[in-house]
Amino acid sequence: MSKTIDLLTDLISYNSSDKETANETIQYCYDWLEKEQLQPEILTNDGYKMLLCEVGEGKHKLVLNGHVDVVSGRPEQFTPKIKNGKIYGRGSADMKSGVSAMMVAMSELQHIDLGDTTVQLQLVSDEEIGGKHCAAYLTEEGFLGDFVICGEATQLGIGFQAKGILQFDITLKGESAHSSRPWEGENAIAKALKLHDDILTLPFAQEATDIYKEPSINLAKINGGDVYNKVPDKCKVSYDIRYLPSQDYEEILSQIKGITNGDIQLHLVGPAVQNDVNHKYIKRLENTIKESMDSDNVAVFGQHGFADTRYFSRFDVPAIEFGPTGAEWHGDGEYVEIASVKSYKDILVNFAEHFDK
Repeated sequence: MSKTIDLLTDLISYNSSDKETANETIQYCYDWLEKEQLQPEILTNDGYKMLLCEVGEGKHKLVLNGHVDVVSGRPEQFTPKIKNGKIYGRGSADMKSGVSAMMVAMSELQHIDLGDTTVQLQLVSDEEIGGKHCAAYLTEEGFLGDFVICGEATQLGIGFQAKGILQFDITLKGESAHSSRPWEGENAIAKALKLHDDILTLPFAQEATDIYKEPSINLAKINGGDVYNKVPDKCKVSYDIRYLPSQDYEEILSQIKGITNGDIQLHLVGPAVQNDVNHKYIKRLENTIKESMDSDNVAVFGQHGFADTRYFSRFDVPAIEFGPTGAEWHGDGEYVEIASVKSYKDILVNFAEHFDK
């Protein structure tokens, strides 16, 4: 088994779905990098650990960004299994395969003349819960760079855009009555269902771009009523909207406020990621992938979800998602293709070596 895959199996064995174990995983990465004669450092913010490690001394900085935390999984998912050229386990695709490849790439890059390039590895422990304690902190503290690769699984394609995120709750009020005479009350749940249908017809919901055919609108939670024999007088609905890079979340909220008198409470807002597909580093990465994979085509696309890339894009730093080939992340059958992890590591090394050329 290769160094990269050995490291990956070790990382999968950490149930890093909680802060304590995610921090332990960061410490493991620190120890591994130190054994490779690198000089990592650990920063802590709000109790969450993050790791930084650099090679090279150039003025052009490439950032390799990864997260070691995972969503929860069944106990057996933290015992990695290898079958038919794939590694199964929680975090195999999202995104410990990317992390392991980045770490091994760093161990190789320290022995390569990088010219006027510095490569900085950033590993964080809270991406799955929003990244507020790590990536947000790092970017606000000035750990940016000229170009950022976030190692989410992308089937070795380039996710150069990502939808923004808008999460909020709406509390709707009705009027209670006996359920045998519902016409004497106002059903708050029925109001919520009608509001949902109306939201789907708003102008923002009909918009599209060259990359996306529509925003993603998810009615995620609904809570109303307490007994069978009473018309519910209160209902709370929760939305997760992934809006287009061309859209403004305040305008979306304004449109929704225009069709309801419900009380709206924001839960989370995150900016979209919008890069120029012809940016020099994106084109250079695309060419590096083509050369490494001996292929004429590289998928360049927009992500529907979001990653820590959004924290860099706030500062106009081009940040893309690029990682190995895997599937079913957050699912029971999560896996990554072993060959793609090696290819990914080789592409990172090649790209970094020629970054300032």
